[in-house]
Amino acid sequence: MARRRPPAPELPSREAIRRFIREQPGRVGKREIARAFNLGPEQRTALRDLLKQMAAEGQAAPAGHRRFRAPGRLPEAVVVQVTGTDPDGDALARPVDWQGSGPPPLVLMAPEPRGRPALAPGERVLARLKPIGPNRYEGRTLKRLAETPGRILGVYHPHKPTGGRIEPTDRRAKAEWAVPPGEDAGAEAGEIVLAEPLPGIGHGRKPARVIERLGRMGDARAVSMIVIRTHDIPTEFPAAAVAEAERARGVALRGREDLRDLPLVTIDGEDARDFDDAVFAEPDGDGFRLVVAIADVAQYVRPDSALDRAAFVRGNSCYFPDRVVPMLPEALSNHWCSLRPNEDRGCLFVEMRIGPDGRKRAHRFGRGLMRSAARLTYAQVQAAADADSPTDLPIASLYAAFRALFAAREARGTLDLDLPERRVVLDDAGRVISVAPRPRLDSHRLIEEFMVLANVSAAEELERLHRPCMFRVHAPPSAEKLAGLRDFLRTLDISLPQGDQVQPRDLDRVLKRVAGSEQAPLVNEVMLRSQSQAAYSPDNIGHFGLALARYAHFTSPIRRYADLLVHRALIAGLKLGPGGLTEAEAARFPDIAEHITTTERRAAMAERDAIDRYLAAFMADKVGAVFAARISGVTRFGLFVTITSNGASGLVPLKALPDDFWMHDEAAAMLTGRRTRLTFRLAQEVEVRLAEASPVTGGLIFHIMQGVPDRPHRPGPPGNPAAGRHARAGKRPRGR
Repeated sequence: MARRRPPAPELPSREAIRRFIREQPGRVGKREIARAFNLGPEQRTALRDLLKQMAAEGQAAPAGHRRFRAPGRLPEAVVVQVTGTDPDGDALARPVDWQGSGPPPLVLMAPEPRGRPALAPGERVLARLKPIGPNRYEGRTLKRLAETPGRILGVYHPHKPTGGRIEPTDRRAKAEWAVPPGEDAGAEAGEIVLAEPLPGIGHGRKPARVIERLGRMGDARAVSMIVIRTHDIPTEFPAAAVAEAERARGVALRGREDLRDLPLVTIDGEDARDFDDAVFAEPDGDGFRLVVAIADVAQYVRPDSALDRAAFVRGNSCYFPDRVVPMLPEALSNHWCSLRPNEDRGCLFVEMRIGPDGRKRAHRFGRGLMRSAARLTYAQVQAAADADSPTDLPIASLYAAFRALFAAREARGTLDLDLPERRVVLDDAGRVISVAPRPRLDSHRLIEEFMVLANVSAAEELERLHRPCMFRVHAPPSAEKLAGLRDFLRTLDISLPQGDQVQPRDLDRVLKRVAGSEQAPLVNEVMLRSQSQAAYSPDNIGHFGLALARYAHFTSPIRRYADLLVHRALIAGLKLGPGGLTEAEAARFPDIAEHITTTERRAAMAERDAIDRYLAAFMADKVGAVFAARISGVTRFGLFVTITSNGASGLVPLKALPDDFWMHDEAAAMLTGRRTRLTFRLAQEVEVRLAEASPVTGGLIFHIMQGVPDRPHRPGPPGNPAAGRHARAGKRPRGR
């Protein structure tokens, strides 16, 4: 009788495979996984398919031909970028190409060999890595990837006769740099300088040479100048690009539709200087006819021209409280491509017809000649609508169409985050007068809804024409971020549907539930952090936040390169004249998408950085004052708090809390004192005292008032690990 073969073992679960890969010191392949789980040759095809699926879903990271490593684990050699320094002056770095879902690992770089300049912020090197803890690596330089050393931006402080020192403007730099005698380039006390590292020996501050003096700290434009330099935002246009812009002239009617009798109006903020979109609405049967006209930037910025190359490098305009760094020279951005009232301007327009439910029934694109009937502000439009006063301008029709569009938005269930923008007001000397949230009016929402519909129409039209499109895409939240969001909402007794198929309307339902409550600002902030970042891509995956199947940016070609590409694609596809997209440009769309996504994120970081620094300058004379605040972040090293009145945020370091053994519960976003039983949790209202404010770095340090004893601290019983200074380490007790 033939012996019966034992049944083949089942394929391991994904979790078991993930655990196995995670436990291995290096890369693993299909063979090692099959051996570990006793799988036979007949199961290798199924295992191969399972590993492919896991790699596509981000559950296993490809690491060479048919080999894998745990997601988030870095290879032995990787390119890293220096982001700051530790208190000893040694470089801290992050991997350049980080594909993980969480924050990038921290790389502590070993000191450079004797006789070589220290690594400076912004420098990239190929480093050999060795894991030294969770999400932490030690790195050693294998090769520096640039001929010139990194740069140090900071404030110079003379210290004769030994030279001077540079206080870095980057808060991530915990160490100052020494300037040897004769290497200060004549810099004076308090000047902002750019320096480069020098070869050094021994311990202590790393040496650096001043190579450029940029102005005095405290000057009107010092903050934005620091931010621009820190984020490498180009400010000077090539001479050829400026010359092209200055040769620009108005356009003729030939080949364009005449829209000059249509009372199109621009609606912008009071401080706006360029006006690139105009709107019109009127009743149309049981619905509305809408027209959105956009400045015809493609008429002036032709593919591969000097203007085009300069605009591509910038990717977008950057907006600071005291200045704008435009994508295009002023001759275009503030003149020929600005829809000034009562002046003829070339435009691309989209005419849309919507039903009473706000759903689009039809659209049509064209190239026109328009004349803006008025330059209106959001406040003016809102006041006119609230007063319901008659006017020659189509204000009532605009609002009627807006209400229909907003109803359609509500019906499809978009994610409508309420995150007020802070407005910094400066005086003529560049000093901060006030910081307050910008008002969010229905007039703002009106323009948003008109622009969203125009953007949707552009994406749909290019798909209809089978033309390349630079889509604006927004992926759903990752499973990891959804789990974190669920854990946070659970602390507020709010639940989300189970599974990974959460819809925007599910998240918006949560926002509506907390609207107007004390928790609303924090829930909106945490909801924002849980989202994927929007990006540009020639491949459409839809826009999760707006609950739209297709979306592209069409409405701001003055300040976004992506919109200019969409204009060119429409011009070529609809045969609207010169300035259309070329085949060479279309072939470069994947690389262009990556570049303009990067420049957009760079601008967003720079703009936030500027606001933080202006807030720090505003708070500098308020050290010692007590403020009402809310805990906006809980970490093992302290609390982040946000001031209720002006949105300024800063750190309460663990050492500023009462002496205790502080236990960090990441899931509950909570710090608990083992001895005092004091608890600090996310969204908790607290009183804080401002301890430090540094306009140089934009950093704020607070001390918390709750639980601070009025008498000297009495140590706990002998052997209690929570007593005294040791309690401030913030580590969990063993076994927890």
